[in-house]
Amino acid sequence: MQAGKCLELRIPATAMEEDDFMQLAGALQSLGVASETDADSKACEHLAWFAIDEDEAKRRAGLTAAVLLAGLQPADFTLTTLEQHGWETAWQKDWHAMPVGKRLWVRPSFCEGPNDGRIDIVLDPGMAFGTGTHPTTRLCLEALERICDKRPPVTLLDMGAGSGLLAIAAIKLGAGSALAVDMEQDSVDACQANAGINGVALDVLLADTPPKQQFELVVANILAAPLVWMATELSACVADHLVLSGLLTTQVDDVCAAYAAEGLVEVRRDTLEEWASVELVRK
Repeated sequence: MQAGKCLELRIPATAMEEDDFMQLAGALQSLGVASETDADSKACEHLAWFAIDEDEAKRRAGLTAAVLLAGLQPADFTLTTLEQHGWETAWQKDWHAMPVGKRLWVRPSFCEGPNDGRIDIVLDPGMAFGTGTHPTTRLCLEALERICDKRPPVTLLDMGAGSGLLAIAAIKLGAGSALAVDMEQDSVDACQANAGINGVALDVLLADTPPKQQFELVVANILAAPLVWMATELSACVADHLVLSGLLTTQVDDVCAAYAAEGLVEVRRDTLEEWASVELVRK
């Protein structure tokens, strides 16, 4: 990836349904996705960010061709190169400290900590994704809190860790150890930095496939397509409990079917807006 650069794709919600956008972004291996609504016009746009390899023009042409093949017209989307100074701080614009679940408080370092005894988690994601504001991340955090309140896992895997938020929260909720895995070096760097900010010990691995070992609790907040692709490998990591998210409500049944084929049974499903998380166990 070119240092300090990425390509930002913007598509108005009127031009593409969110489900279709998520599938497209996943197929094109986006770094992350988001939605943005204008406060005045209420117009909504889908956003996705993509790494730039050594040939920016070739990457741009490939993304453009893929979007056109998806049925959009050139006027329906924009592709913009973001420089490091704009990219690394774009996440700060609308992010504030917030309570999550019953015991967690997630905040950027430029906001104050909790005053009600909640567990304080400080994040500066930089070029990694995962601030806790997205519904799927909130659902994962709430699931982690429920599970840890019953019995904190001795070992945890956070697959597709992004900023390391879920792994860090698990440690602060009582997990014995946590391994954060991500395919992007920027995410690995963010995980290590955020672990240091929060004073927790966190193992971090740069990889695009699950490790060859088992964990009491596995959590993966990614996208439906890669979760289905890695169902066999990720299921092999699960000794007891699995939490999956990054899913639209319309995608949960298909994803659960892939993991049921690997011997895991759905025990709980939660939704927030159009998003969902699902908890599975090994029977």
